[in-house]
Amino acid sequence: MNVEAPIERRRGGRAARQAMRAAPIPDAKRPVRGGLESGRYQPLTQTEIEKVHHAALDVLETIGLCDAIPSCIEVVTAAGGHVDPNGRLMFPRALVEDTIAKAARGFTLHAQDPRHDMEPWGTKTYFGTAGAAVHMVDAVTGEYRDSTLRDLYDLARLVDAMDHVHFFQRMIVPRDMVEPDAMDINTCYAAIMGTKKHVGTSWVLPEHLESCFEMLHAIAGSEEAWRERPFVSMSSCFVVPPLKFAEDACKVLEVGVRGGMPILLLAAGQAGATSPAALAGALVQEVAEVLAGLVYVNAIKPGAPAIFGTWPFVSDLRTGAMSGGSGEQALLMSGCAQMAHYYDLTGGVCAGMADSKIPDAQAGYEKGYNHALVGNSPANLVYESAGMHASLLGACMESVIIDNESIGATLRTIRGIEVTEDSLSVEAIRAACLHGPGHFLGHPQTLELMESEYVYPVVGDRDSPKEWVERGSTSIVQKARAEKERLLSSHFPDHVATEIDDRIRERLDIQLPREHMRPGN
Repeated sequence: MNVEAPIERRRGGRAARQAMRAAPIPDAKRPVRGGLESGRYQPLTQTEIEKVHHAALDVLETIGLCDAIPSCIEVVTAAGGHVDPNGRLMFPRALVEDTIAKAARGFTLHAQDPRHDMEPWGTKTYFGTAGAAVHMVDAVTGEYRDSTLRDLYDLARLVDAMDHVHFFQRMIVPRDMVEPDAMDINTCYAAIMGTKKHVGTSWVLPEHLESCFEMLHAIAGSEEAWRERPFVSMSSCFVVPPLKFAEDACKVLEVGVRGGMPILLLAAGQAGATSPAALAGALVQEVAEVLAGLVYVNAIKPGAPAIFGTWPFVSDLRTGAMSGGSGEQALLMSGCAQMAHYYDLTGGVCAGMADSKIPDAQAGYEKGYNHALVGNSPANLVYESAGMHASLLGACMESVIIDNESIGATLRTIRGIEVTEDSLSVEAIRAACLHGPGHFLGHPQTLELMESEYVYPVVGDRDSPKEWVERGSTSIVQKARAEKERLLSSHFPDHVATEIDDRIRERLDIQLPREHMRPGN
């Protein structure tokens, strides 16, 4: 008996695995990707979904929304709504149901690079960022400082390099931008220059968006080219819960809809504060508010692309503080995903907003179960999934890298277990047990599946204790910091031509120095 044979096979298998790990994985063989079909986790029954739907229709028909601006009243009443004696804009059940039936479906969210285009319909799931944090978090010291425009650009660059973060919505407010117009224009600029993926952002006033349309048309090549492939969407907080329209946000929304921009209709009540403490009631209110926004958008432009953005947040009822990392948050967002799927509309929810102030064990468990549960609900777009701390008050670059791995593992659970004649592995078991070494190390099936079936961490640790000590006993935060520094010193997207950037800078007050957008700075 050749006792050396199994050892040689094992060594050969390890060498082969190392060689395969060093080589880039072809897209077709990647174990996970954006757009995997989800929906295995559904906290609401079909009966409960329908009860929420009918309750939302009752709210819109009998309570309505207040503070509608004249142009909103004009288009909604022309479509079949009316204003009651108290000045509230009412949405009859038939108007809402007709709007749901004719609303846009199956629209692509484009990226500047078509390889990153998203198809967020059915149960296809994509993860991305979002937020309006006013602080950056030092992952090691825990220090909080004001966020800047340069931070925003760097965050976009990091997301551009993350395999499992599929789109970039603005994560922070650049506190060094004093004037609102400078902040809006430069936020849009930093985001679209920092990543080739789909971008989302917001604007304070309609004229700020109109200025940005000049920039977007220039990058697209023309207004017509932009309208064919709009690569930026608007996060529109058009409503102030409970059931009030937001004047300036509505004006911006109207400009965005007419300009061909996809709109994330965002209703973000906080359970126990600006929406009912009962989770079902919080769900009803946000569904009602977003349905009102859907009517509004379609009254402006029938069939305009709109994302069903029900974002009911959770309060810690002991203090009233937001609790973005709670189990209740995971339940609510999963239920929201079910409601969007019930309407067959592109749904946007959020998950991964740790209450913890730094990337620690608390952040890990909060992000982990929120990623896993919401990701496995029928969610299309999962916002705020990477980098966020302190219930959205802080953003952390190292956490973007760590969360990318949590999302990758979640995507693997979404993909599930494929059961085929080959994957049942009866012949592989027969060969290993009756004719082979008694193990599967180095087996052809193992080598074939090691990259296409399994997801591996980059900064997460799987070494033995001995190997871990020999490598310096590094923590995940230390490894994420090293990876962050590597990427920020080397990854400079250059998808926008210099001559186009010149034209943008001639027309708009761009305050991000070019020196920061080049290697070596």
